[in-house]
Amino acid sequence: MLLLIIAATLIVGLVSLISVILVFIKKTAPTLLPPLISLAAGSLLSVTFLDLLPEALAEGQIEAKIIFGITLISILFFFSFERILHWHHCRCEEEGKKHSPIKKNLIFINLAGDAIHNLVDGFLIASAFMLNIQTGLAVTIAVILHEIPQEISDFGILLYAGLKKGRAILYNLLVSLTAAAGAILFYFSGQVFTNLIPVVAAFAAGNFLYLATADLIPELHHETNSKKVVTHSLWLIMGVALIVIFQLITPA
Repeated sequence: MLLLIIAATLIVGLVSLISVILVFIKKTAPTLLPPLISLAAGSLLSVTFLDLLPEALAEGQIEAKIIFGITLISILFFFSFERILHWHHCRCEEEGKKHSPIKKNLIFINLAGDAIHNLVDGFLIASAFMLNIQTGLAVTIAVILHEIPQEISDFGILLYAGLKKGRAILYNLLVSLTAAAGAILFYFSGQVFTNLIPVVAAFAAGNFLYLATADLIPELHHETNSKKVVTHSLWLIMGVALIVIFQLITPA
């Protein structure tokens, strides 16, 4: 089980990194991002309501009201975390414009935020696999689909902050390893506190729900072209369908 968890976190990092490299080599980021965001949003919503919350409730160790309360707390936590991180991003960006063409503060804040985010991803993937393999694989797929547009965005910020492409790729690769570290850490602590696994699943559900509804879907509302709106909506539905089909073809 531990090797499967580590492999899943490493695949998440590698797929995201390879996608970033290919997108920026071909300079197709502007056209690829909206469909990827739509696909990620749909998969996150599907995993939340069809995998994580049902599995957390099925464990039967914690009352439904508490499970949903933990999900709500998770949403509030990630809202607060993102607001603090966004404030630091804006502040560092302003300071970088005043003092230096290489915005070191912006680089640091971006990498630190990405490391924390990847650490949380490691926790979520490990906890999902510890529920069952199907949930673990579904969560891994959802994380990959979310990480691709997220990493493309982060890579763009590093380039904007003054890093060369090679160094930005190296830093992203090193930061992606924090997901494996988080997974290993949770695996060994989770083995001791097995009753916490449904709690972490509920917390993960809040994280995914917040990412989909507060970060990804609002990005799609900026589009005004009617054809693209329909296309993005279809990609979102495909994200939901992807997880549903995956559930049907894999054993519980």
